[in-house]
Amino acid sequence: MDILDSLVIGAGQAGLSASFHLRRRGVEHLVVDADERAGGAWQHRWDALTMRDVHGVAELPGDTPPPRDVRRANVVVPAYFAAYEEAHDLPVLRPVHVRRVRDDAGVLLVEAEEGEWRTRTLVNATGTWTQPFVPHYPGMETFLGEQFHTVDYPGPEHFRGKRVLVVGGGASAVQFLGALAPLTETLWVTRRPPVWRDDDFTPEAGAAAVALVEKRVAAGLPPESVVSVTGLMLRPQEREAERLGAYADRRPLFQRIEPDGVRWADGSFERVDVILWATGFRPAIGHLAPLHLRSAAGGIQLDRGGRGTTAVADPRVQLVGYGPSASTIGANRAGRAAAAGVVRALAKTGAVVSS
Repeated sequence: MDILDSLVIGAGQAGLSASFHLRRRGVEHLVVDADERAGGAWQHRWDALTMRDVHGVAELPGDTPPPRDVRRANVVVPAYFAAYEEAHDLPVLRPVHVRRVRDDAGVLLVEAEEGEWRTRTLVNATGTWTQPFVPHYPGMETFLGEQFHTVDYPGPEHFRGKRVLVVGGGASAVQFLGALAPLTETLWVTRRPPVWRDDDFTPEAGAAAVALVEKRVAAGLPPESVVSVTGLMLRPQEREAERLGAYADRRPLFQRIEPDGVRWADGSFERVDVILWATGFRPAIGHLAPLHLRSAAGGIQLDRGGRGTTAVADPRVQLVGYGPSASTIGANRAGRAAAAGVVRALAKTGAVVSS
């Protein structure tokens, strides 16, 4: 079996950025992706999400982002990614479902349902979309209504005429309330009071938010999302929901779920037809478990004080779309840093690349 210089797992924004920079540096590599077509997680988002609604799609290296218009995001962004793959002749193979990565006599062995590959280095770009997080509450299995997570949100029309409980304090919850409150009755529940910001989200503010996530990663802690530390802002399309009071009547988390609603510790009860869990995602890194990359604190510690992409426990492994690069804010920078980390790791093995 031939040995690759590098293999990238995942062809979302961070994975494509890494592949672009690896190619520029002359690193022989392969990109494997679990989806049947280009587009990363964007292709799985709900039909009602338009480019005007998304919080931003950063441009891929050497390109420009698609316009913010009323077209469907789950069509526009996959088409953008597909055209980028073709224009730069990126070596993407799909569908490939990676099950685990392990060390095999000093070489990384990537095992998938579709085959095996041996590689000197690895860039993991699997993101979070495949790992939705839903907290467990007593009685949730008895609920007779519907329960959805962001990952299977069917679009606002599905909820018309139903009383919807939105759980979560992030940007997705705000967006869901903005879409649903004009159509039906909503109730908002969060773990802590939301932090609103009314200033412009400048590049400096974005950098400050990324730095907070980097600090956690540098300590080996499980990362929080970049969005979770930026604060919440209302966009023009959410002002009607604000006028209707959707954001003012927020309640703390309930104690238990009952067949027809939720109950708080003080005994108060709210009847709801639907629980919409906007409770986020976790990194999709279970396939890396055989490499023992996690620190005692529960996360994967990265180099350069959390600003880099190299796993401290195994410098052959780069992580993009993890921690500070788990949004379009940092994905392109991470791809460039990962390619540099790959070249450094290859130099230690004596492999020669053109850069």
